[in-house]
Amino acid sequence: MKIQAYNKSNLIILCLLTFFINSAHAQLDDALHGIKKVVIDPGHGGQDPGCHGSHSKEKEVTLAIGLKLGAFIEKNYPDVEVIYTRKTDIFIELDERAKIANTNKADLFICIHANAGPSTAVGAETYVLGLHKTEAQRAIAERENSAIEFEKDSDIKYEKLSADAIIARQLQLSVFLNHSIEFAARVQNEFTKLGRASRGVRQAGFLVLYKTTMPSVLIETGFLTNKEEELFLSDTSNQTKMANSIFTAFEDYKVYYETADQSTHLNTSEPVDFGGEDLTVDAEEVLFRVQISTSSSPLKTSDPQFLGMDVWSYENNNLFKYTVGLFNSFDEANKLKQQMREKGFENAFVVAFSGGERMNIEKAIKMTQN
Repeated sequence: MKIQAYNKSNLIILCLLTFFINSAHAQLDDALHGIKKVVIDPGHGGQDPGCHGSHSKEKEVTLAIGLKLGAFIEKNYPDVEVIYTRKTDIFIELDERAKIANTNKADLFICIHANAGPSTAVGAETYVLGLHKTEAQRAIAERENSAIEFEKDSDIKYEKLSADAIIARQLQLSVFLNHSIEFAARVQNEFTKLGRASRGVRQAGFLVLYKTTMPSVLIETGFLTNKEEELFLSDTSNQTKMANSIFTAFEDYKVYYETADQSTHLNTSEPVDFGGEDLTVDAEEVLFRVQISTSSSPLKTSDPQFLGMDVWSYENNNLFKYTVGLFNSFDEANKLKQQMREKGFENAFVVAFSGGERMNIEKAIKMTQN
């Protein structure tokens, strides 16, 4: 009997592994076509308020930031379909949130939340699915997972994860985890540039992430239980800044995701070619630059962080952005991007301009290839 039980357990594991492997590789095959669908999931809603501060509720903050983020993507990337799990103050079950992403075969799932803790707790953090390493991370996952208390039959839909299921899911994580971490790291980097305290990229067992089958992150934008952070997060202009930070991370990740396998890794001991020395610029010509930094306040182009390079700046969405290089070719700009990353600008990415105005990178590439 023991042998039969053992074989049955192994069979369950094998079936789960096979399902997740096939699902993951099918998703990766679709990813070759680029990021076409993004699901934005504002946490909580309706009868589930989430955590709260002295005057604000998590469900309100997450919805405001989520809608602004979606608007940024829709405006700048009309070819990307933005799907919202909710656009109003309604309750959506955790299971349904993941189902929305999976049914639509989304390429990225962005779940937005706000945190709760001691009044002295401060900072933003971005989670990917995994095993928690501290009690604090476990507590956050349990609090966000507690939304199932508002659902019917939650004890059936959300049975405690078995060891077999965790083993199978870990295999799927090996396919998507790197992409999730890449995006999460960019989100945290942009929050730091905004002047927000960063608590880093972390792992925990969030049910909504467990059920999604694509690169997925859960962003804790800050602590509503901290008076200063509550004031910051409840302010409309700051919500716009937070949304823009996540959007900028999305832009960078999108370029990374769609061009990483085609990138050329260069030897940084060789001189850096910034291009454009003999480039004649037409007013309506499409040009490519490499963005290396973003700041909420203006910086001098002679700032030491730019390493003496020739820097060109522009303002976008109330943020100051700094670029190097000038190219007619995306491929040439992409080579410089690799050099910049190897020089320490880890989140460098290519941006496109026409007539002095920034434009959609995909459209720019198509225009220059015709």
